[in-house]
Amino acid sequence: MATKLSLENLDEIGARVAIPSYSREQLSPGIVHIGIGNFHRAHQATYLDRLFSMGLGHDWAIVGAGVLEGDRRAREVLRAQDWLTTIVEQEADRSDAHVIGSMIDYIEPANPDAIIAGLADPRTRIVSLTITEGGYFLDANDNFDPSHPAIVADAENPASPRTVFGLAIAGLKKRRDAGTPPFTVMCCDNIPHNGKVTRNTLCSLAAMSDQAMSDWIAENVAFPNSMVDRITPATSHREREICRDEHGIDDGWPVFCEGFTQWVMEDNFPLGRPPLEEVGVQFVSDVMPFELMKLRMLNGGHAIIAYPAGLMDIRFVHEAMEHPVIRAYLRRVEETEVVPRVPPVPGTDPFEYFDLIERRFSNPKIADTVQRLCLDGYNRQPKFVVPVLREALKLGGKFDGLALECALWCRYCYGVTESGAEIAPNDSHWDRLVALSRKAKENPAEWLTLSDVYGDVAGNEDFRARFTYWLNMLWQNGTSNTLEAYLSAGQRRN
Repeated sequence: MATKLSLENLDEIGARVAIPSYSREQLSPGIVHIGIGNFHRAHQATYLDRLFSMGLGHDWAIVGAGVLEGDRRAREVLRAQDWLTTIVEQEADRSDAHVIGSMIDYIEPANPDAIIAGLADPRTRIVSLTITEGGYFLDANDNFDPSHPAIVADAENPASPRTVFGLAIAGLKKRRDAGTPPFTVMCCDNIPHNGKVTRNTLCSLAAMSDQAMSDWIAENVAFPNSMVDRITPATSHREREICRDEHGIDDGWPVFCEGFTQWVMEDNFPLGRPPLEEVGVQFVSDVMPFELMKLRMLNGGHAIIAYPAGLMDIRFVHEAMEHPVIRAYLRRVEETEVVPRVPPVPGTDPFEYFDLIERRFSNPKIADTVQRLCLDGYNRQPKFVVPVLREALKLGGKFDGLALECALWCRYCYGVTESGAEIAPNDSHWDRLVALSRKAKENPAEWLTLSDVYGDVAGNEDFRARFTYWLNMLWQNGTSNTLEAYLSAGQRRN
């Protein structure tokens, strides 16, 4: 019989799996993390758990926070198990579970006063974020969008903020007024130059109501860039059953992930930081080469396989990698179009890095879903695909496979797979995307009116021609035949 996850039951659970070697009483808060989800717990929270288990950094425990009403359910589940989480690392030949306890509290979600108080607490020296790529209020060219309704609302009512950034500004203002040094803002989202982007959004929002506050933030707050990586699927009934039946733990929200994990970060923490280098975090002077390689090759690779797999009703990522045409399409685009747009990375061969990505995508245990990879294309395409296209078009590089990827996304947003199955809405702009995709079936140029996604790329005649060619072929010949046509054309050119 499975044991309910709780502090009271830890000793019993510890007879089966690894549990924290430290006690809750040994920990004190140092980090407020906004956006408690699967990736955060598999990544940052797990690194800290390892550190605490070494007897180090016990004053850097995590306090969770969230700005959405939907975060309330997450808080309820975690509170019922004393903020503990079961992490299940899965590789083809193993499945290992352990319990982490690096989070010690969770501020009531969507409670601005409580969140601001937590940010203003002198013990809070780092505020970290996993709020997804769409949470930074950027336009298609990665510039701050001051017209977003949530930003406008916070600018007009800075004393009653609702966004992460409005809350951060309010917390920093309280610290400034009290003479408390500012916390470091540590972005852990998949965004190029994520620290710089976070700084720009925070300062730009502050300037809309208080230029002096904006200037103070720019001069006093640190925003280290970082690159984070670990494949972490969403939790479903399947994962809860495996956790219960195979590992004997009744966890309301376990996290399943691959064994591989990576964290590369700039060392810019004026109020100090946990000694994360002791548990494998790599501190460097310039994160950019690492982040561009990862975002373009891994996150971009996810997009390359997601939409053809989704259209062919393939459920899991490893099953997509078992499809010979999808796998060959991924490799061709990566090697000929993406790798040439990746800067040199110290100590890394990009082709060997792609071999690692291919193995990770093929992991049958992780059960990452194609649906998750298809999620939120409106925000992910401008981050992972369009920048590579833009550089290739500017420098005269190859881009045909990426133009096909854009056509596949458009076809996917039609809302129906090739078998006729309905595709469930999976994007905050889904209705708009479906409407444009249906117009684009007859007139592909309609899709490229998504200027907030494609920016200046949409006006490039070479790209428009190839996008049109591939979208028409997808409708005429189907996904598999279109991928084969792309691969055959590449072989003839080579």
